[in-house]
Amino acid sequence: QLVESGGGLVQPGGSLRISCVASGFTLGERAIGWFRQAPGKEREGVACMSAIDGRTEYSDSVKGRFSISRDNDKNAGYLQMNNLEPEDTAIYFCAAGRFTVCMKPLWSANNYKYWGQGTQVTVSS
Repeated sequence: QLVESGGGLVQPGGSLRISCVASGFTLGERAIGWFRQAPGKEREGVACMSAIDGRTEYSDSVKGRFSISRDNDKNAGYLQMNNLEPEDTAIYFCAAGRFTVCMKPLWSANNYKYWGQGTQVTVSS
């Protein structure tokens, strides 16, 4: 399973790092994806990191502000979010891929095997 943590309330322009810890499988053997879903909107993929070479992919909406990383020793993944905007408010989910690399289409749920329960991120003054 995957368990996210680190969500919360942050002011616009602030930063937050959310985490995802895996159990029951080796996260380091799979791509990691981060998705989000805002109220009334469809789930949106925001970042992916391959297991083999650490290659990263980002959606246009977060590119330059968010950074995905992983710590294989801790069986964990992270999403560092900077310069947050109210539009970033959503439940954030991590997912472990079916493969070692970020497969195209990047944000297809079919490319991910394990999902966390989500952590709420609220950006508001």
